[in-house]
Amino acid sequence: MLVLVDTSIWIDYFRSGDNSGKLDFLIDENLVAINALILTELTPFLRIKNQRKIIRLLQSINRLPLSIDWDQIAEYQYRCLRGRINGVGIPDLIIAQNAKQHHCSIYAFDKHFPLMKNTIGIRLFE
Repeated sequence: MLVLVDTSIWIDYFRSGDNSGKLDFLIDENLVAINALILTELTPFLRIKNQRKIIRLLQSINRLPLSIDWDQIAEYQYRCLRGRINGVGIPDLIIAQNAKQHHCSIYAFDKHFPLMKNTIGIRLFE
């Protein structure tokens, strides 16, 4: 099963690598997935750092196509707010929706994903 790796994991991986063991495993097993939103969040920083090789490598990872259902995103936001999960951004909701559409787990350091797990029914890689 593919694991959609969130921006927060990639940033940690590139900066310090303190938590790189799990991501190394996913990479070695070819279980890593990415999408255009996550690439869009990462690429400008990598371009500033002149990391063209890393950009090319990221672009070669299994890419999940985005098919955004805005009504469902609004429903997810409603469920989060009703469940007192505040401050969840639209990008995180899109990532959650994308993972659900493709039956993937999400690997993230972002605190919102564990809070959303039961509210919108996402699976987390732990």
